Amino acid sequence: MSRRAQIRMSEPELARFLDEQRTVVVATAGRDGWPHLMPLWYVVRDGELWSWTYARSQKVRNLERDDRVTLQVEDGVAYHELRGAMIRARARIHRDVALVTAFGEELFARYGGGPPSPEVLAVVRRQAPKRVALQFVPAGPPVTWDHRKLGGTY
Repeated sequence: MSRRAQIRMSEPELARFLDEQRTVVVATAGRDGWPHLMPLWYVVRDGELWSWTYARSQKVRNLERDDRVTLQVEDGVAYHELRGAMIRARARIHRDVALVTAFGEELFARYGGGPPSPEVLAVVRRQAPKRVALQFVPAGPPVTWDHRKLGGTY
């Protein structure tokens, strides 16, 4: 078996990994063609990563021109600990304030460890009209790696 096959994550392993992690790095194409990388919090919905950001952000402007993104979620410090996923996707920009608000509440529930407080909900509701929800629809199979599967051998 190839090293590549040895370290590949199964679908359940990938789902668990994405549930454990907290930040996705989103790569969009800037107007000048250079990659634009930004870390975002995310929620997994039906196997797709979703995030939110300000509607007037550079990443949204980039996505309005070109909806292609590459997402990366990674973990580990030493080589034998490294694991991650790279996902090519198409971004769908959702602007409906009710949808954005509901997503913001879901996002803060994930990162706050439970239902958001009334104060946090008030912040989400104030921010939602200025934000968009980003849905990342996979455009092919993910590339995954989990070096822990090598058992310390390289």
